[in-house]
Amino acid sequence: MESGYYQRYSNLNFIKSKKLNKSIGLAQFKWMVKNTFFKFFNQKIQLKNKSVDLCEIRQEMTIAEISHLFGFIFVTVFALYKAISDSYLFGLTIMMVNVFLNLYPSLLQQENKRRIDKLIKRQHNTE
Repeated sequence: MESGYYQRYSNLNFIKSKKLNKSIGLAQFKWMVKNTFFKFFNQKIQLKNKSVDLCEIRQEMTIAEISHLFGFIFVTVFALYKAISDSYLFGLTIMMVNVFLNLYPSLLQQENKRRIDKLIKRQHNTE
């Protein structure tokens, strides 16, 4: 399933800095995802044991990341339209929810993919 679509978007990396990720609250978001009902949403991207295929997990992470990015873009367009046509406060409210439900999950997937890449590299070096 290594299509051009997957290859083109599999290495997106908007925020490379761990310090910046921490300052925008990504660590708190990660805690929330791991310790609330959100952990039940995408069971395909959980490392349950050491025999799991890391490349397959990474591929599922990329699919989830890209889906959230498309959702973010779509809702951003809608929020801008509503901000201009109806109420900027309504548009801003939609945008705030959009950031937490689409942008943050995408950024979290990018951070997790960097961690998975290190594990994959370590795994290939030991083989």
